[in-house]
Amino acid sequence: LPGIRDGFDRLADAVQRADGLDQRQSLRVSVAPSFAAKWLLPRIDRFQAAWPDLDVRLDTNLRTLDFAIQGIDIGVRYGAGRWPGLEVEKLLDEEIYPVCSPALLAGGALHAPSDLAAQTLIHDLSVDVNVGFATWEMWLAKAGARAVSTARGLRINNSAAVLQAAVDGHGVALARSIMARDDLAAGRLVRLFPEIELASELAYYVVYRTECASLPKLTAFRDWLFQEAARR
Repeated sequence: LPGIRDGFDRLADAVQRADGLDQRQSLRVSVAPSFAAKWLLPRIDRFQAAWPDLDVRLDTNLRTLDFAIQGIDIGVRYGAGRWPGLEVEKLLDEEIYPVCSPALLAGGALHAPSDLAAQTLIHDLSVDVNVGFATWEMWLAKAGARAVSTARGLRINNSAAVLQAAVDGHGVALARSIMARDDLAAGRLVRLFPEIELASELAYYVVYRTECASLPKLTAFRDWLFQEAARR
């Protein structure tokens, strides 16, 4: 029995040390699928180059996760900035505007917001409008084009897919500036009517548990997120 007990004690100690090592070398990050696809993943190489020994594990679940239960270290959430039990820091503000493909714009039929009446409007249903998410109705009211009907169009519940539909020429999308930034820079999309500005009531926030705030891996990723946000 003493020999067996000693063996189990050594095994338990080894498991604990291995578990601690895994915790030091991995970072579990929670983000929405669209934010991962359109903002985080195009930039993550720079973080991995700076921290090659840190294994980033992305959780792109659409559900709001319990960080403690799910073992999430840090996340980026989109909303009004109120998540009880988490530390919250604003990362990026956002503007809302219409975009379309260069080919659609070249058709020459989009000179004023009222011309949108003849176009297929692509609606983003990824966020509940009850939390302040901007809609076509809101943008058209700001543009003074209330006569444009929003009753029909293409409706998609994923912001990345909304932009892809616009890139493919399926209509005019109401874009979120953070999501559309790289597509605009690459020329895949064109912003329409830039003189009309509509700021979103929602923003992107870095969130994490208070008890994890001092972890080196968390602070490294948090600081990198803010560095990337400042790059614009």
